[in-house]
Amino acid sequence: MNREILTVVETVSNEKGLSPEDIFEAIEQALVVSTKKKIYSEQPEVALRVHIDRKTGDYDTYRYWTVVADEDHEMPACQLAISDLDPNEWQIGDIKEEQIESIDFGRIAATQAKQVIIQKIREAERALVADAFEPRIGELIVGEVKKPARDGYIIDLGENIEGYLPKENTLPREVLRPKSRVNAILTQVNRDNRGAQLVLSRTAPQMLTALLQKEVPEIAEQIIDIKDVARQPGLRAKVSVKTKDHRIDPVGACIGMRGTRIQAVQQELEGERVDIVVWSDDPVQYIISALEPADVDRIILDEDTNTADIIFATNDQLARAIGSQGQNVRLASELTGYRLNMLLEDEYNAQIENETKVYRDLFYNRLEVDEDLAQALVDIGFTTLEEVAYVPAETFYDIDGLDDEAIDAIQERAKEAVIADELQKQQTIKEPSAELLALEGMTPAWAFQLAARDIVTVDDLAEQAIFDLHDIDGLDEKTAGELIMKARETWFD
Repeated sequence: MNREILTVVETVSNEKGLSPEDIFEAIEQALVVSTKKKIYSEQPEVALRVHIDRKTGDYDTYRYWTVVADEDHEMPACQLAISDLDPNEWQIGDIKEEQIESIDFGRIAATQAKQVIIQKIREAERALVADAFEPRIGELIVGEVKKPARDGYIIDLGENIEGYLPKENTLPREVLRPKSRVNAILTQVNRDNRGAQLVLSRTAPQMLTALLQKEVPEIAEQIIDIKDVARQPGLRAKVSVKTKDHRIDPVGACIGMRGTRIQAVQQELEGERVDIVVWSDDPVQYIISALEPADVDRIILDEDTNTADIIFATNDQLARAIGSQGQNVRLASELTGYRLNMLLEDEYNAQIENETKVYRDLFYNRLEVDEDLAQALVDIGFTTLEEVAYVPAETFYDIDGLDDEAIDAIQERAKEAVIADELQKQQTIKEPSAELLALEGMTPAWAFQLAARDIVTVDDLAEQAIFDLHDIDGLDEKTAGELIMKARETWFD
């Protein structure tokens, strides 16, 4: 009986909380490493295994080979070719094993076992931490600054658990000192053994959500829902809220008596100004609320492209909507999910007038209609020849004086114009020369991309620099240089 191994297993299991089976496996792995170093140092590819009797501590060592096809027989130290064995007894994938002499569980093996066990302990501890914290991703974590680290801070979370707060995840003006208390959102849990395991952030949108939940009981009790959050961390933020109880003002509840609730949030975020906005399922109303305190004159919404033209009556209201350095409109856009185009009434009218003229001239010149009919087509919403050509004829019935025959004639001319434009487009597409396509190393995809840039011949390519080809898809600098040099060979022929 090998009592030394049994003693190690029992002691480590009691002290470190690892299962005996994990420790037995660690010792087996250590004995394999030690045996290779002692006996097979010149053959690192040799395959070994050690089996320890869990009751007695005695152990046996085995060398084994994997049976492979003849064409895969590349490592004789751990493989056997199937042709060298009895086909009635062996198949590809079988393991042939033979027992060899075991080394003593001496100082070297014990040291190796200790290293493996320490690694096992670290892995087990990281797994326990990951299991405990993965369900808490997105939650507010409270800790204490332990010390500065490279590009960030180590945060003591208690019970010998540490988090990492990257500098880029801190607020612009804040300085965190050792022993100071810090609130942060858990954003990432890493299970592997490299890098920080628990990553924290004070700039994530969830940070603002968590602080509001903490300060506003109606949010914590889910009477008020937080719908969207947009932040410029440390400077300004917008939060949209919706109440489930119409007797409660969601904005007033979040701000609190004399602003006490929102001030507590802003103080934690180094003075970040937080606007509370009433959420609405009506995009127009939602955008108007998001742009407060500015007064919006009207909104032209395009839900297909998620864009909105916001019209203002005065420069003062436009400036208020845009905010300092575009802060207000940028956050409103992020909050609502719409790209917001800010315009004065005069600018918008001029833009509409210009667009109307462009469309009217298009129809007047290409459809051979008079200006009144061209304007009528614009008035009912047409902006392209394709629309005129292929919409149902009933679409034209709102235009006075057009009968079915006239509608057919207009649509026929529109179709002819569309076809003519397509043919013109095809004729203007340049094709690479046969010599360029045949150039050694050239692909058709690269050749056509070059032709689109007026690099049609081998001589054209020879005159280029590597930088000139940097935007060709799939073409790296090395290959670009080789193609250019190949093209320049024609200069010396």
